[in-house]
Amino acid sequence: MKIKFTLNGKFSSFEAEPGRPLLQVLRDLGMKGAKEGCGKGECGACTVILNGKAVLSCLIPVGRAQGCSITTIEGLETETLHPLQEAFIEHGAVQCGFCTPGMILSAKAVLDETPSPSEQEIREAISGNLCRCTGYGKIVEAIQAVAGLHRKEGL
Repeated sequence: MKIKFTLNGKFSSFEAEPGRPLLQVLRDLGMKGAKEGCGKGECGACTVILNGKAVLSCLIPVGRAQGCSITTIEGLETETLHPLQEAFIEHGAVQCGFCTPGMILSAKAVLDETPSPSEQEIREAISGNLCRCTGYGKIVEAIQAVAGLHRKEGL
């Protein structure tokens, strides 16, 4: 089946079985930031943004992405780091880095929807992303810092 969607702002079209996991297709397309941690939707390492919502790409059949807009961690690349990437570094929210792309995309999705989320809203937004290194405190601080930047700059 011909699958068409927008990937990181660029139109993509390719042949794939509609039931194939979106994660596998993204990785075949060179988007290696989404990781296959568990393959069962339990760890969040495969998180991407699909039409503005953080989703577990290992559970999404690629056929459901038809006509959608998908953002991977690679889609945040510009000449400078995204504010979330900077905040994760500054706050020490990065340890081994395996969960970081999914965590950042979950954070971006909540900030896009709610620019000034409460700590509880942040914790709920990242609750599907497992991290064994940081204990989440530094991750929440980093996200709160970006939310504060949003408030200051009216983003």
